[in-house]
Order: sequence, then structure tokens, then C-alpha cells
Amino acid sequence: MDLRNAKVLVTGATGGIGQVLAVGLAARGSDVVLTGRRADMLKPLAERLGGRAIPADLADREAIEELLDQAGEIDVLVANAALPATGLLADYSIDEIDRALDVNLRAPIVMAKLAGERMAARRRGHLVFISSLSGKAASGQASLYNATKFGMRGFALALREDMRPHNVGVSTVFPGVIRDAGMFADSGATLPRGVGTRSPRDVARATVRAIEKNLAEVDVAPLSLRLVTLVAGVAPSVSAAVQRRVGGDKTTEQLAKGQRHKR
Repeated sequence: MDLRNAKVLVTGATGGIGQVLAVGLAARGSDVVLTGRRADMLKPLAERLGGRAIPADLADREAIEELLDQAGEIDVLVANAALPATGLLADYSIDEIDRALDVNLRAPIVMAKLAGERMAARRRGHLVFISSLSGKAASGQASLYNATKFGMRGFALALREDMRPHNVGVSTVFPGVIRDAGMFADSGATLPRGVGTRSPRDVARATVRAIEKNLAEVDVAPLSLRLVTLVAGVAPSVSAAVQRRVGGDKTTEQLAKGQRHKR
């Protein structure tokens, strides 16, 4: 997929990582359409990048179809919007569970259906899902968040096969711990010794690469964290024990505490 002059819709564009994604895609020559809940941040960013702003709350089921209608024909969908959902399941109300599922999983699926149908008809397009390594490795006190991200991975891999005959690409980007912006940085949690990080710009570069090379999956994390994630996929009990040993449970607890004030 050539991003020059491509029309790209970026969700969650008012978040720290979303803003960097928008800047990175615009730098590749894309015509960006940005959406998010905060119109006060969205419109100045869109103006700076020469794009369009369409404020929307993806937890509102009726807003999704309206958003895509307003965006018009798009060449690339970057489904980046997500809510923090770390913490014990018992600490979440039913309404909070529904909202996390709607924004983190249902909205990307519905948007992929609506945008993907139009892309398939034109035999041109790409769908990108910004996920997390939490979609490959489970952690204590993250059951709800893990559920949305594991679900997204399975959905994207299957959809990639379904869209292949229509010349539409599907990619998933899996950031690890991202410094300076994003859910982890905003929470104020501290990492166990030796755990490395990546930057929002690394996520943007990985997203561009996934689109241009039509890659199924791209991890954005140091080698050590990618290896831990690989172990989690084949031996989840071993991974859980390792996380406890290095203090990962304490980090997740801090993360949940920091996010609780933002729910």
C-alpha cells in the first residue's frame, strides 16, 4: 500500500500515541482524517497536518456508522482508540466492562466491517489494528484488557485471510511498554529492573511499515520482552511465574491504580 495521497482514518487521535501516529502518516504524504472524543485537541492537530477532524465517541454504537459516512471513502483505517482496562475484574462495574468491550473490541470490528466492505469493492485498502503485547501474553490484574486484545488478534488474523482475495491488507501492531505517551506512561507506574521500553515514534514507524509491506503482525518492544511474550504463548503458566518473580504483578497493580482515576 502506497501511503502517498492515501486517505487514512486514525481513531484515538487525541491520545499521545494517536497524535504521533497522525503526524507520522501525514509525513508519508497521507491525507489524514482524525477522530477522537476531545474536539479541543483534535481540530488544531488536524489543521496543523492539513487533514480533517471528526469528533466521535466510539462507545456510542450509533456514532460509528455516522463517523465512517462523514469520512467518506478511505484507503486505510488505523484503529488505535482504546480504553485502559487494567485491574481486578471485581473492581469494574458492568457499565465499565461494556464500555471497555465496546471501544477496545466492538468498535474496531464494526469499523473494519463497514470500511472493509468498501475497500473490497474497490480492491484497494488496508486495515490496521493497534493492539498491545497484552494481546499475546496474559498478566494478573489485566483480565478485561487481555480479553479485548487477545480478541483483536484472533479477529485480525482471520480477517486477513478473508480479505486477501479482495486485495485488502490487514495488520496488527503490538506495542510493549511505551514511554512518554500512552496508557503506561500516563499511569505513573514503574517498571521492574531490566524491562526496556520503546517510544511513540517507534509505534508510528512500525505502523507505516506494516501498511507499506502488508505485514500480518509487528511487535514494538525490545528483544527481551518479545522473547518473554513468545514464552507466554507456549507456556503461559511459566510466563506467569516469571512475571511474579521479577515483580511484574506489582507493576500491573500500579498500572491499575493509576488508570482507576481515569475511568
